[in-house]
Parts: sequence; structure tokens; C-alpha cells
Amino acid sequence: MERQTEALLVIDMQNGFLEPSSPLCIAQARETVPACARAIAAARRAGMPVFFVRRLYREDGSDVERTRKAVWEAGGKPLTASARGPLSAELPPELARRPGDYEIIKPRFSAFFQTELDLLLRRLGIRKLYLAGTTTPNCIRTTCYDAISLDYEVAVLADCCSSNTAEIQAANLADMKNVGAEILTCGGFA
Repeated sequence: MERQTEALLVIDMQNGFLEPSSPLCIAQARETVPACARAIAAARRAGMPVFFVRRLYREDGSDVERTRKAVWEAGGKPLTASARGPLSAELPPELARRPGDYEIIKPRFSAFFQTELDLLLRRLGIRKLYLAGTTTPNCIRTTCYDAISLDYEVAVLADCCSSNTAEIQAANLADMKNVGAEILTCGGFA
């Protein structure tokens, strides 16, 4: 497949999910930042569009998932526009957006759910997606399943994704492979 028909999605690699002092921290997420940075650089070199998909909650919490609301409130309301430092919705410096990159703000786990992502991908002629980010069992997996349902080819960059345990990571990668996603590493992508 030609690289012009491929795109990289970097999902939820935000301080509020990466920093240990955040109540929403994913245990293995911080260690994937270097691999994500390599994948982003490789995509840019290949001329592939890079999509940064992020969460950004309302200050009043009216759009926080019911299952996350109590932790969000008790933990300082991370991933809001006013959150700073380890609670912020910002990307780490290694993953900084550049002109020409796309940004999608999503209201739930999947990058496709109630966003303009599918429209943009189709307008760009994208047929294959590479997924990176956190968390593998939630945002990566739901995005993978939605992408497959929408007839995109999907590859998950395993070393660019994270879960809270190695067992959760392995089980979810196996499930995505079983439904038709290709499982690669950053090295296999570049």
C-alpha cells in the first residue's frame, strides 16, 4: 500500500494519562513516549498525515464518563483546559504537534465516536491506519474495532501502546489481532 493512503493516529498521549501524580495515569504509558516519538518522526518522513487524538473535559465535568467521574473529581479534575502540569491535557514535548498535523478532540474512548475523523480520513484518501497511544484496552481497542467496522485496514504499534499491566496489554493485542488488526512494532512501521 502506498504511504499516501496511510495515517498515524496518536491517541491520548497527554500528561493527564502519562504522569504518575495524575489519578488517570496509565502505569506503562510514560515508557512508550520514545517509541511514539519515533513513529511520529517516521510518519512525517514518509509524508503520512499524523492525527493527535485527545480528551478534553469540560470544567464542570458534565462530559466525563460515568465510570471515571468520581476519580476525576477527587483527583483535581485532570484533562480540562485549566488543568496544568501533570493533570493537563497537553502532549509531552517529545510528541509536539507541528503545522500540518491534525487534532481531534474525542468525547469518549473511540477516536471515531462523534468526531470528524472518518470524514477527514476519507477526504484524504486514507485506507490504512496505524494506532499508537494509551490505553490499549480502552481507546486503542475501541478505535481499532470502529476502524475495522468502517473498512479501514488497521495496524497497532504494540510498543507505542500501553496498559496498566503486561497481562492486560497482551490480552488486548491478541484480541485485536484475532479480529484482523496487524500487530507491529515501531521498528516494523518505519
